[in-house]
Amino acid sequence: MSRHDGPRTPAAGRRVGRRLRGPAVRGALGALAAVVVVTPFLGAWSYDSARRAVSTQAAAPPVEPDALPGEIVKTGASAPIVLAYHDINPEPTNDYTLTPQQLDTQLAKLEAAGYRSLTTKEFTRYLTTGTTPAPHTVYLTFDDGTRGLWTYADQVLAKHKMRAASFLITGAVGTHRPYYLSWAEIDRMKSSGRWDFQDHTHLSHERAAIDAAGHQGSVLANRLWLAKEKRLETENEYRTRVRTDLDTSLRAFSDHHLPAPQLFAYPFSETAAPTNLAARNTSALERLLRERFTASLTNVSPRPLPAGPRAAAARLVERLEVMRTTSTDTFVKQLNEWVSRSPAEVPEPLRNPEQWRFPGSPSGTGLAALTGKGVAKGTYVSAVHLPMGTADWNTYRVSATVAGLRGTKTSASVEVGHGSLVPVTVTVSETGVRVTERPADGTARVTTGKLTPAAAHRLDLEVSPGGVRVTVDGGHVLVARATKALDPARTSGGVSLAVRNEADKADKVAWPRFTALRVKP
Repeated sequence: MSRHDGPRTPAAGRRVGRRLRGPAVRGALGALAAVVVVTPFLGAWSYDSARRAVSTQAAAPPVEPDALPGEIVKTGASAPIVLAYHDINPEPTNDYTLTPQQLDTQLAKLEAAGYRSLTTKEFTRYLTTGTTPAPHTVYLTFDDGTRGLWTYADQVLAKHKMRAASFLITGAVGTHRPYYLSWAEIDRMKSSGRWDFQDHTHLSHERAAIDAAGHQGSVLANRLWLAKEKRLETENEYRTRVRTDLDTSLRAFSDHHLPAPQLFAYPFSETAAPTNLAARNTSALERLLRERFTASLTNVSPRPLPAGPRAAAARLVERLEVMRTTSTDTFVKQLNEWVSRSPAEVPEPLRNPEQWRFPGSPSGTGLAALTGKGVAKGTYVSAVHLPMGTADWNTYRVSATVAGLRGTKTSASVEVGHGSLVPVTVTVSETGVRVTERPADGTARVTTGKLTPAAAHRLDLEVSPGGVRVTVDGGHVLVARATKALDPARTSGGVSLAVRNEADKADKVAWPRFTALRVKP
């Protein structure tokens, strides 16, 4: 209608309005209905799109020639070393994220040293048979399932012809994009043949309140505080929750056509973290995991558990965690500590101070404190020789000579089977010897003997799964663990040393010292 058509009567206007209003309302209602109907599908499409998204990959960076210091130790043959990584990103925002260049340099070091990477199938076969397809191997693991594995790590693996395993938090896949992998990216990784996928819980990789004060703890290894009910979960509620989470995760593997995972990686390395579980519930968690997986992996263990017979028996394998702050030089040094050696390959440990660790000793303690060539602090100093590299020793001989013993307030000790379930410690003073057996599941057993007083004594220990035969000064003999042969995995372990000086201040300068230490097959 133009403005020249003249005024319309109210009745005419109402009739025209009614004619126009009907189609308009119907159109508006139709549009609204369409929005109501389509919105859930748009949300679902958006969510599904995120889960199906495939990011563009980055090419592997070149290796800088001057970034390859140090040499990785080569032994006759060694157990696989399990490396634990997290995310890969050229702009790391935390200590758990490495740059592609760092990963490339580390894999180049391994490749140059002749290391072959294992698939999960090959690694689990090693745990049951003790055999690997090559004498020097690594098992590369990446926790959490981050997008950086597809975007940055995959082509680095391809460059070095290596394989790896991604431990998925299955409930996080496709969420918080672009941080986590999508299922489509996982499918691409699987098809490449460079990746397989293992379990890292469904949605239990988080912390929550575990008491009324709100202290946080891992939800997998703790009973949770139920705020509304003002109480902790019951034991049955805890077991049901964990069982449900694990089974939901396994179903996610099946639903997305992935092989059932054989390995489980503990979030936050619960094996060494405080927990509010009773001992029986800790065992319940272990049972739930053992019912579903061949073994579990952790980055922190109460005792050395590198891949080998000891770890296989425990069904718990310790990994060497690699951080953004791990320099190439440190990476090589740590690998060398984890390379398994035979007793024949380290005949004179005192000649290699870099092979010793000093847990529980004063800061700054070195091997010189045990050999009399340096200053010792406090009243007690101990050192462990290659705890990861010797974890599976079970048949060997140790000869040690100790000097500087005075009275009963100074002594020196040699422990064999370090980190085993039945370590044996031989302690000698000026006038006596004591053999202590400390079974993990029983009371310590102590055997003592008197010696001809002397400032120096020689100890000879013959170690086997069935027992430890101790000879002092070529004549005095004591025996530990001799009742029956035990599983070598229970008794295996290397050597640790200790010296004690509780003398008065005036006599504190002169400490007992080891003047010789030899190890033989």
